[in-house]
Amino acid sequence: MVKINGEKLDVAGKTIAEYLATTKYDPKRTAVERNGDIVPKAQYPDTVLEDGDSVEVVSFVGGG
Repeated sequence: MVKINGEKLDVAGKTIAEYLATTKYDPKRTAVERNGDIVPKAQYPDTVLEDGDSVEVVSFVGGG
């Protein structure tokens, strides 16, 4: 199980890119922190989520 934004999800083994593809998040406007470290967008396709990971996903919204 991977804890994402406080919710435990069964996504261990998926990459960050694969996980984001199943959500409403726009990867272009999203920042991901995994176990306290920011994951560069270029690494989303290669970063595999592991059992016990703690992930925070933040989506940026424009406005004025």
